[in-house]
Amino acid sequence: RRRLVDPILDELVSQLSGFLVTGARATGKTTTMAQRAASTVRLDLDSEARAFQADPAAALAGLKEPVLLDEWQNVPQVLAAVRRKIDAEPTPNRFYLTGSVQAEVEERVWPATGRLIRVPMYPMVEREQIGNVDGPGFFENVREEVLSVPAETPDLRGYVGMALRGGFPRVALELHGRARTAWLESYIDDLLSHDLERLKDSPRSRDPQRLRSYLEAYALNSARTADHKTIYEAAEISKATATTYEALLHDLLVIGRVPAWSSNRLKRLRRQPKRYVVDAALLASLLRVDEDGVMADGDLLGRVLDTFVTSQLRAEASLPGSRERLFHLRTESGRHEVDLLAELGGRRVIGVEIKADAAPRASDARHLAWLRDELGDRFVAGVLLHTGPRMFRLGERITAAPISTIWGG
Repeated sequence: RRRLVDPILDELVSQLSGFLVTGARATGKTTTMAQRAASTVRLDLDSEARAFQADPAAALAGLKEPVLLDEWQNVPQVLAAVRRKIDAEPTPNRFYLTGSVQAEVEERVWPATGRLIRVPMYPMVEREQIGNVDGPGFFENVREEVLSVPAETPDLRGYVGMALRGGFPRVALELHGRARTAWLESYIDDLLSHDLERLKDSPRSRDPQRLRSYLEAYALNSARTADHKTIYEAAEISKATATTYEALLHDLLVIGRVPAWSSNRLKRLRRQPKRYVVDAALLASLLRVDEDGVMADGDLLGRVLDTFVTSQLRAEASLPGSRERLFHLRTESGRHEVDLLAELGGRRVIGVEIKADAAPRASDARHLAWLRDELGDRFVAGVLLHTGPRMFRLGERITAAPISTIWGG
């Protein structure tokens, strides 16, 4: 399957030499980049890593380019070797590095500045699963006022099913039922055992059960602006241990934060980020809930939908060269709150609200209307994403649209 990064890479490889592709485990990084590579080296295999551990420059010398160095973080000295190769001959399309951690997790000094373009890959979004990756994205369609509703638009339960199917390619495209549940549970178990070994803290911090408690508490607060203290106290761990765990899970791209938006036009905005598990299926697996469990809990339903929608839009906004940056907005009093803000060039914004409602009313868009009135021309548009089948106006520059318009073209 073509991914959202593919149209971008089609253009970039004709001019740039090296690419660093990061993402959580099993999101399809290796599969995507191996299709472009002439040589592939699996640095998580001892037999292939030994030569690079001994002399990475010599090991690179005999490989046909472009070269894919998979799980590069297992032999971090390859970065310096790649840098020297690019410095000596900065021709296009030479090296791809893929890894399941963010680049800085082990390197105090990043040795490839200006040589490797960073390309994040998240779990598959619906656009990728249906094959609609080459057209304009959601925010561009909002700007151009060309949103469209696909022929098949889910109802509320259908969206919950999509969310709990998740975006890990193996799960989303091939598995269902108990096999899907077992895969997700195994993924979490591997995360809690294998990746916890990366920590160099005390043996107490490397306790898988303590990390599980923290991750479950994090999942309970996905799509919230909960103070970190709320999470680590619920997990019954110390602030220091929680800080270590949050950094680890963030570096592994399993959790993410949407920062609070600030503006000199608006006073008394909260600075607390919204915290997310990056995939709604992981969230549900951590909490051991199925479709019926989500549908029966109104609070959890809203946060699952928010997590799902945010994962769809995060993947678009994080692409290299993207104009948009994602934020959220909440006033200190809590009187006004906008789920997501996409900031464009010139500090212009698109506001997005997410509602588990099939027939939203104008009053449901009151926070978007407030933001429009406060920002004036800087407010490009507001979209209230809902679970119904129709698209309609809720006010000046504010549209109610089905969630499916994100991938509807």
